[in-house]
Amino acid sequence: MVDVRTLIPRPARQPAANRNEMLDPFASFRREVDRLFDEFFGGRSAWGFPFPTAGAGELLPEVDIVETDDAYKVVAELPGVDPDDVSIELRGDMLTIRGEKKAEREEKEENRYLLERRFGRFERTIRLPAEIEPDKAEASFDKGVLTIRLPKPEAAQKPVKRIEVKAA
Repeated sequence: MVDVRTLIPRPARQPAANRNEMLDPFASFRREVDRLFDEFFGGRSAWGFPFPTAGAGELLPEVDIVETDDAYKVVAELPGVDPDDVSIELRGDMLTIRGEKKAEREEKEENRYLLERRFGRFERTIRLPAEIEPDKAEASFDKGVLTIRLPKPEAAQKPVKRIEVKAA
């Protein structure tokens, strides 16, 4: 009998099966499905910007979330997107970034005319990990990068206690 796992291609970055996978036959299956989704949705779009596609004409911008002592900072890569085509909504602990990318390229030469239009809408909803102060939220857009600063309330800010290190 052939072990089916030997028929599934494994990239070098994928670890070998662990003890949990040997005890749970569905763990290996789940890891393979996750890998397939990561490969399918994780690459650059055919348009050359870092948006994995979510469906027909819909894009997912890459987003980083950074927590500091006093705020959360959400940074979204939106190359080629006009700031006027972006909207941000905050509803409870859910932050939604919506917009549309519109790109047009036109080339005119002696015996050739090329006009390409590319577009797609995007929406990304992020559940925030803690309470924020919505009235103090700020957003800026610079060179295709959207930065959203969401301040924490005073009660949620972690006080920092410095501990002196003494030589023995």
